[in-house]
Amino acid sequence: MINLAVLYGSRACEHDVSIVTALQAMDNLDRSKYNVIPVYLAKDGRWFTGQALRDVRFYKAFDEAKVTPCRLSPAGNGQGLLERWPKKRSLFGGADELARVDCCLLAFHGMNGEDGTIQGLLELYDIPFTSSGVLGSAAGMDKIAMKLLYKGAGFPVLDMVWFLREDFQRDRQAQLDRVERAFGYPCFVKPANLGSSIGITKAKDRASLEQAIEVAAGFDKRILVEKGLEKPKEVNCAALGYGGDVRASVCEMPVSWEEFLSFDDKYLHGAKGAKGSNKAPAKGGMASLGRQIPAPIPQETTEKIQAITVEMFRLMDLKGVVRVDYLIDQESGQVYVNEVNTIPGSLAFYLWEPLGIPYAKLLDALVEDAFKAREDKNRSSFSFRSAILDKVGGSKR
Repeated sequence: MINLAVLYGSRACEHDVSIVTALQAMDNLDRSKYNVIPVYLAKDGRWFTGQALRDVRFYKAFDEAKVTPCRLSPAGNGQGLLERWPKKRSLFGGADELARVDCCLLAFHGMNGEDGTIQGLLELYDIPFTSSGVLGSAAGMDKIAMKLLYKGAGFPVLDMVWFLREDFQRDRQAQLDRVERAFGYPCFVKPANLGSSIGITKAKDRASLEQAIEVAAGFDKRILVEKGLEKPKEVNCAALGYGGDVRASVCEMPVSWEEFLSFDDKYLHGAKGAKGSNKAPAKGGMASLGRQIPAPIPQETTEKIQAITVEMFRLMDLKGVVRVDYLIDQESGQVYVNEVNTIPGSLAFYLWEPLGIPYAKLLDALVEDAFKAREDKNRSSFSFRSAILDKVGGSKR
């Protein structure tokens, strides 16, 4: 039996979406294989565990008396130790240890979870975890770094400019002029480090551009402005695997795409009646979004998108399941890479079911890849015997 800690929540704008993804995953994990341990990171940074966290209604009236404050620390030999925090020592010992953790399933979305911060902690602790590592997670979260990486690798991306919030505040007219010289209107203004369409605005003229930048600047100090397409098609494709063993999913097309999908479009539309797999609870999330699967696009375009998705997965050293979002210019048919989601909403389980991979098997694959990555890491040497300390004299007190 694998002790599997499911980590979610955290200090992020997508905190509530993370709860939905985590609950869906916990409901679909095979109980004959896993001892499922919910670990919830609250908005104030505190960590909690307890079975009360399994009920979505609990988060609407959070009661600390029904959960246990905790922390995760390294236990050695690839395990983590989940313990009560702050500690309450017992005369008999062992009262603070809540569980040993063999692997962490990450269900974060957005900053302080999907961005490489938790991944870095778990790497230091030497605990296997699902999701991509530090590099892929950090680059996948920062839209500016992501776009520059794509462009440098030769992937098709839309024209863009970026600047700092302080640049705009110092001379806003200069930044507005930059955008108009680069590509004009329509264009999209985005905070560099947020997802789920939060803070993203379409600008159609100089006045709306200035207002859009003000909105984005409220969420991040780094701002991205991209050339817009007139009524583009959005197509998403996921990839699954680790190292050289990577496969692409079917493609999907969200049917509610008009201008662009807002946060509410993605996560609240149809949530009450949403249906996922046979086991997935009707709790909303990306699984509730109206979509066409497979996407109604030419087979040649599907194969091109799938090939780019796999190539990007390998380039960014990703792991587990990711979803890459694309835009298609309806006039030219040109495909553009929009962004990568290193922990996609609902873990993109709905893109694997048409290939005969039910949600439970997808989760199995994520855990298997987590253990593979740790074994691969341990094949590399992280120490080197030097004589530096031998040459340093003892300190005097």
